[in-house]
Amino acid sequence: MKKNKGKPGSTAEKEFVFEFRAGKHNCVLKVPLKFPVQENISDLHGRLMLLHKIPCYIENELKTSLSNFIENETILDFDREAELALQRLTTGDVDVNQLTNAWTRSYVETTLEHARPEEPSWDEDFADVYHELIHSPASDTLLNLEHNYFVSISELISERDMEIKKLQERQAAEMDKVMHELGNTLSDQDVNTVASQHFDAQQVLENKWASELKQVTGIQKQEYQEWVIKLHQDLQKSNNSSKINEEIKVQPNQLSELADSGARMFEEQPQLEESFTIHLGAQLKTMHNLRLVRADVLDFCKHRRHGSSGAKLRRLQTALSLYSSSLCGLVLLVDNRVNSYSGIKRDFATVAKECTDFHFPCLEEQLEEVQQVVLYARTLGCEFYISRHSNLSEVHVVFHLCVDDNVRSGNITARDPAIMGLRNILKVCCTHDITTVTVPLLLVHDMSEEMTIPWCLKRAELVFKCVKGFMMEMASWDGGISRTVQFLVPKSISEEMFYQLSNMLPQIFRVSSTLTLTSKH
Repeated sequence: MKKNKGKPGSTAEKEFVFEFRAGKHNCVLKVPLKFPVQENISDLHGRLMLLHKIPCYIENELKTSLSNFIENETILDFDREAELALQRLTTGDVDVNQLTNAWTRSYVETTLEHARPEEPSWDEDFADVYHELIHSPASDTLLNLEHNYFVSISELISERDMEIKKLQERQAAEMDKVMHELGNTLSDQDVNTVASQHFDAQQVLENKWASELKQVTGIQKQEYQEWVIKLHQDLQKSNNSSKINEEIKVQPNQLSELADSGARMFEEQPQLEESFTIHLGAQLKTMHNLRLVRADVLDFCKHRRHGSSGAKLRRLQTALSLYSSSLCGLVLLVDNRVNSYSGIKRDFATVAKECTDFHFPCLEEQLEEVQQVVLYARTLGCEFYISRHSNLSEVHVVFHLCVDDNVRSGNITARDPAIMGLRNILKVCCTHDITTVTVPLLLVHDMSEEMTIPWCLKRAELVFKCVKGFMMEMASWDGGISRTVQFLVPKSISEEMFYQLSNMLPQIFRVSSTLTLTSKH
């Protein structure tokens, strides 16, 4: 509920009285409130419940009574102020001309028909121009330029990794010598001093490279956007785009020539995938596509550096749908700390930095915005936050779903926050044109010893059934639009386990159409 905006001439304290029954006892809650009430009523209601230990079954009744009391008393205050204003007007205490001029000015400033037309922002102009160009013969030119920038950043990252690796090797050798002399000529204090110096040196080097990468990506983004605008202007002047398409050729990937590049090459590995078509709905049925995929979650984000035709087609498809009503989303399981310092969050941030995002703020800036509202969001029970991307291989939107270690147990139910988070994510997909979403079927990105075959089957059954129920709700959310839901299982799942899951899916969703089994290499 929004804050009350009443502005009586002075504040006044009024007593809110609420009577309720707790067991055999008649209870009375009396709370002094200052009017006008400027705070959120939901927050005030929550504090009253907590401070006075109000029984939970009284919660809704208390909130209704409190809202009605504040609303009625605020209206009475407005009425009193209105009466006083009319009295001042009739007695001549107020200049009528001055008052009418003030009303006229306020009306003009707040009424839409008198407002100045909004000027389109740079981001909106750039988005329109890009969408037009990517659907024109100039699309190949855009992809070539993006690839060249990608190669430049990749080479810079490789240089960074090589320099950091050499520093770590030198420091390891130095620490070995120090440890060898420990107890002879050196003490524990000397070891701590050397370790501290090593840490400081690594921090300086990492900060230096972070600053350089940030500067280079900033320059690339500015150059790219300015070049896109200029290309659009040139194409408008001339219909001959063949010359423009020849201006930029794909640079050869020099990374493959580096001796140590094997660790950074993302080769496509065999991927198991099984596809299904289903029809859901009570009366008017809607067709949806389901896929069961065995892959690493970051495979949907990484750009393949060997320049295969399949990688280029995926990049083109992602670019074509960037400003469309057919966006692609991915659910990434994270902890509740909004940062990119460890685990899957660090790995995802590393992938996001490998290619400049020419359309949206970088991941760090988006996470900073999330951090500014995270405390307020947690009071509302939010389970996930969202980041937008144009520089990932097959994904436009990433849903960072906050989970805890409870998802690794076998005891979660359909009311678990992770499951309810999936429901809310699907609802956002329906309201924001995200027609393809990838969901971790087992609610984990990697397997561990306790995740036995019975554990996997039980978890998969729960998620399948819950997602089916959520998809049946979609008709009321979006009117029945066809969507694709990809169920992702970790790469470490055996083929036997994969096929058991693929047999379970059609039984739960009652698939009637022919399924297609594919194995991507």
